[in-house]
Amino acid sequence: MASLLIIEDQVQLRAQLIAMFEERGYTVEGASSGPEAVALLRDSTFDLVLTDLRLGHDIDGLEVLELVKQGSPDTEVILMTAYGSVEDGVLAIQRGAYDYLTKPFREHEVLELVRRALERRTSRITIQDQPRVDPEPEVREVEVIGRSTAMIGVMKLVAQVAPLDSTILITGESGTGKDLIAQTIHQLSQRKGSPFVAVNCGAIPENLQESVLFGHVRGSFTGAVQSTDGLFFQANNGTLFLDEIGETALMTQVKLLRFLQSGEVLRVGDNRPRNVNVRLVAATNQNLHQAIRERRFREDLFYRLNIISIELPPLRARTGDVELLAHHFLQRNAKKLGVDVREFAPEALDILQRHTWPGNVRELENAIERAVALARGPVISPDQLPPIGPHVPPLPEPIPNFESPVMPASEPPLSVESAVLPLREVERRHIQRAMEVFGGNRTKVSKALGISKSTLWRKLKQLQ
Repeated sequence: MASLLIIEDQVQLRAQLIAMFEERGYTVEGASSGPEAVALLRDSTFDLVLTDLRLGHDIDGLEVLELVKQGSPDTEVILMTAYGSVEDGVLAIQRGAYDYLTKPFREHEVLELVRRALERRTSRITIQDQPRVDPEPEVREVEVIGRSTAMIGVMKLVAQVAPLDSTILITGESGTGKDLIAQTIHQLSQRKGSPFVAVNCGAIPENLQESVLFGHVRGSFTGAVQSTDGLFFQANNGTLFLDEIGETALMTQVKLLRFLQSGEVLRVGDNRPRNVNVRLVAATNQNLHQAIRERRFREDLFYRLNIISIELPPLRARTGDVELLAHHFLQRNAKKLGVDVREFAPEALDILQRHTWPGNVRELENAIERAVALARGPVISPDQLPPIGPHVPPLPEPIPNFESPVMPASEPPLSVESAVLPLREVERRHIQRAMEVFGGNRTKVSKALGISKSTLWRKLKQLQ
């Protein structure tokens, strides 16, 4: 059985915990203070340490946590505190703890938490011992381009946190490369030989999110003709990347929270939860604090996801990276298209460097691919670039007017008698006009209307 160290300055509680675990076959040592615990940790290695946060001496529970992780990174640590708060728990988990308990707690709660922590330790060691599978070529070629101060700082943080197995939340504007950072985290982790599974939550209709992520059993809903494992099972022992996490439905968020707390997932229509060993990396371009205030996102899920936060800078803040990225995309697209395009004319490069790139790296990549395709020789000239830069100011996109919906020009003016339309018809025409204004781009339409992409998808289906 596993070996445990219980650090608690209350004599009665320490004795109860030791007796409880010894009755179940664990090997248990006890310590009443930080210094006493340090002495035991110096002489022995434990599978799990259960320590009080406030020990009443010079060394507290967080310092014990740091000492444990320095000497034995594979040892799991759970903190106990009577001063329970979200901040205490997040701080402990950020520093490497498995989880925390708030006093008073029930016997079954601490037993279950210790069981899960020890299972994760065993799974992690098993993953480390497995022979590495050579990743696919497209995964092996993951590379983050950038020499700006902002990106150097990001990559230092990525290199530091990738091996820790902690949950990570990546934030940043659309097109900044959040998916690339997620792949890099996977490649730098001890899970790199196992699956990396990525999904855009905003692309999944709300009524299908639970089934796609967690799976379903046969007959659980109309059309469920056979049982299916979800993406969590596909990513077992590896990394699951949930892009646009802010687009998940509230019921889906409840199940995500359950996984982060227990390591268990429950298929739709099933009554038997199953354990999976998955590292979760999430990303969003939304302000989740605002989403919490609007009750669109659970605060407890946010804190579980935001153990480690990585914020990607927009391209306009990455001074010097535009030229580097432009040449990288030029070489890659020239090779892909099989054309002899080698460099930019100075005027073209100047236009690229002066543009603010509201679409970030993705916009730059698309611009270079277009220029390479249109190039008539080895040098890209300004006229082969899309209409960007100060010489051709981008036109502001029209925003639909919520107070006075704009009707298509083909429709005749409304008469006085027909001026008052059913609300459903007003909504249908307004969404139709927004789709026309933005050329059917659902991302832009949803932003202009102030609704999520999944809500827009549902309304389009309802309104036909």
